[in-house]
Amino acid sequence: MTSIRPPKAGNFLFTSESVNEGHPDKLADQVSDAVLDACLAQDPDSRVACETCTKTGMVMVFGEITTKAKVDYEAVVREACKQIGYDDVAKGLDYRTMEVLNKLEEQSPDIGGAVHGMGTKAVEDIGAGDQGHMFGYASDETPNFMPLTHDLATSIGFKLTEVRKNGTCAWLRPDGKTQVTAEYKKREDGSMEVQRIHTILISTQHSEEVTNEQIKADLMEHVIKPVVPAKYLDEDTIYHLNPSGRFVIGGPHGDAGLTGRKIIIDTYGGWGAHGGGAFSGKDTTKVDRSAAYAARWAAKSLVAAGLARRCLVQVSYAIGVVQPLSMFVDSYGSAQFGLSDEDLCDIVKRNFDFRPGCIQRDLDLKKPQFQPLAAYGHFGREDVMPAWEKVKDLSAEVAKVKK
Repeated sequence: MTSIRPPKAGNFLFTSESVNEGHPDKLADQVSDAVLDACLAQDPDSRVACETCTKTGMVMVFGEITTKAKVDYEAVVREACKQIGYDDVAKGLDYRTMEVLNKLEEQSPDIGGAVHGMGTKAVEDIGAGDQGHMFGYASDETPNFMPLTHDLATSIGFKLTEVRKNGTCAWLRPDGKTQVTAEYKKREDGSMEVQRIHTILISTQHSEEVTNEQIKADLMEHVIKPVVPAKYLDEDTIYHLNPSGRFVIGGPHGDAGLTGRKIIIDTYGGWGAHGGGAFSGKDTTKVDRSAAYAARWAAKSLVAAGLARRCLVQVSYAIGVVQPLSMFVDSYGSAQFGLSDEDLCDIVKRNFDFRPGCIQRDLDLKKPQFQPLAAYGHFGREDVMPAWEKVKDLSAEVAKVKK
């Protein structure tokens, strides 16, 4: 066994992973959201539940869509794969020659009637598109209120894509995975304090001719150093850079891909909790998606306001029912100003409307914006800054509790 430095007494190790946009599952997510965006661009009231699967030389879209939009789905699929960089069978897929299968059908009228009243309901009266429970999480350990392990794993993957596309590391190919392990200390107030980065793992697809030595040198110089703050690295930090030794065959040629198989990567890297519902390919009447965004908005706003150092927000729904069935807030003991978790929950209820139609309205969820989120996470995305990442002003609540 490898001898590794254990965490200091009282500390613990936590790991998060991410995958690049060329990973087969992420390709599927992006295609599904490209279809969604194409429908929303023409018809903001589109009802979309689009799944995607892919394997060697093939991408298939299937599911249910009801829309007034006139969409060339095959063209949308090919363009999404082109943007990722799949332009050669040697990379695992060629957007020009691959087979595109379209198995999309109309949404069940039973679901449409229960949720939308066949288009007759006011925004405030739209029911949830399904049952389920959703979570939002935030922590003050990073400027974007995301867990550091997940933030770094995602940022490393994003950097891999950047240096591939700008030619800095021309040997890179679209597929790849990253992983970061950090040593944490839990403070007495329930918040998290990062002590150091314990391990960084990168497995990236590459061209045939590049050497392992160049891969390791380039990843360290052009990916890790620009992304990971030097203060977290020390002489005991472990680096596994393409530990398999060879990763030429990748993408759909190397592995099948399917929408919705990277739900932890899409959210918080294992921190907090997850209700199990995937995001991509679903319009936002589906609370799997919209309520998870709203829960993140609430959690981030609480932490940004200083009402807690970190917190988890849960909400649950029944299909066709307007009001949430339950709401729960856990601050892990980090609530400030003597507040209880019940107090924080009351603040959320006063300031955020979790009715499905109101979430769509307040977060502007009927506009096309989802394909960029289908890789590198739906939260902490200050590069595209979706509405749920813009914290709500809770200064009035802070003023109340300070009296």
